[in-house]
Amino acid sequence: MKVSLTTTLPYVNADPHVGFALEIVQADAVARYHRLMKDDVFFNTGTDEHGVKVYRKALEAERDPQAYVDEYAAHFGLLKESLDLSYDAFIRTTEPHHVEAAQEFWKRCDKNGDIYKKHYQVKYCVGCELEKTDSELEDGKCPIHPGQELELIEEENYFFRFSNYAEKLLKLYDERPDFVVPAHRQLEIRNFVERGLQDFSISRLKKKMPWGVAVPGDEEHVMYVWFDALVNYLSTLGWPDEKYSEWWPSIQFAGKDNLRQQSAMWQAMLMSAGIEPSKQILIHGFITSGGQKMSKSIGNVINPIDVVDVYGTDALRYFLLRHIHPFEDSDMTMERFHECYTANLVNGLGNLVSRVMKLAETHLDSPVEKPKKVDCPKEYKQAMEAYEFNAAMNLIWARIGAADQRMTDEAPFKVVKSEPEKGKEIIAELATELFHIGCMLTPFLPETAKRVKHTVCENKKPETMFPRIEFSE
Repeated sequence: MKVSLTTTLPYVNADPHVGFALEIVQADAVARYHRLMKDDVFFNTGTDEHGVKVYRKALEAERDPQAYVDEYAAHFGLLKESLDLSYDAFIRTTEPHHVEAAQEFWKRCDKNGDIYKKHYQVKYCVGCELEKTDSELEDGKCPIHPGQELELIEEENYFFRFSNYAEKLLKLYDERPDFVVPAHRQLEIRNFVERGLQDFSISRLKKKMPWGVAVPGDEEHVMYVWFDALVNYLSTLGWPDEKYSEWWPSIQFAGKDNLRQQSAMWQAMLMSAGIEPSKQILIHGFITSGGQKMSKSIGNVINPIDVVDVYGTDALRYFLLRHIHPFEDSDMTMERFHECYTANLVNGLGNLVSRVMKLAETHLDSPVEKPKKVDCPKEYKQAMEAYEFNAAMNLIWARIGAADQRMTDEAPFKVVKSEPEKGKEIIAELATELFHIGCMLTPFLPETAKRVKHTVCENKKPETMFPRIEFSE
């Protein structure tokens, strides 16, 4: 089976934050799971480098926009090592092929009669890069970016006939009830479409905002950032070359603030261009800290690279995939992170591997026979295919707990002295169980999984897997 998946592309106007780390680690876990199941996988991520937010940040820094995005794209590229990511492509929306693909996509929508020009006035949230109606505002502010003043845009732009696609979108949702996961997000977008769709602007005047992909045939306009950026899901696969169909349609990972763009706007654009809709849209929630939205002014922002520098990559991956809900808003503080690290990695998995493999190295004449088939239970596979990462990891930790309890109940360290063969048999069974646990850990904690399997195959107690760390605020 072929599986194609992609994250959204973060804007390069700030350093990576833990919310995007959640999204890309979720996608990486799914990619690694499918590889574990022997599927062919194409995993895409990258950076969104156009738009007014990026342009203004470059001006503030007195930098050329291209030099500015080159620097920040490199920051996001560092996540591959910091988070141990296994993506196959890192696309940048300033790349020549992507620019050409975005322009070809525009032409196809235009040829289909879905692009027109009109004068308009609208309230615009720079944070969302979206137009806002009064019904979407709270006290006159965008609820997602309440600290930013809305801007009033009044100019002549190109528009996409979003209003033409309500019926087709509703038909898509009816035919594919799991198109958007979780189900309540599909209901949310369905309700949005049923209320009536408004055509949306897809260009900006170049004299006001020059940083973008040029509109084909009109040098006075550049593409609106969302129209340009969404096309990356195709351009990364080689579109418009027909080879893209080898991997399309893709599974798309996105935050709840991207629901409308991914599951309605993008799908309508694909329909207009004559391209099959996405395979599935996975929507995750936000990460708060101490019950509040992360903010530099509050001082509760968590930088994923800072966490990795202290605790290691797999510790952060563990917390994001087990203790952050896959679909709903979740809270993360460094105090809670430290508690989970100590209880479940230091005292849990790390301690179990050390105890079992010390016995194996001391009492077994050779490594246990490597299992011919990985023992991934049905419940584990079901959880992973439903993107319930925490449920899958709970199953793993249940097996870790059961193995630890067996060490206590059967005391192989005592039995091996009084009944050597029986003791060796228990130790061998526990070592084999560790190998299966290592295999199941592969999507989540890839380096730890390798170490667990390696220590079993070598029949040697490993160095400390998760060192004890003193917590500091």
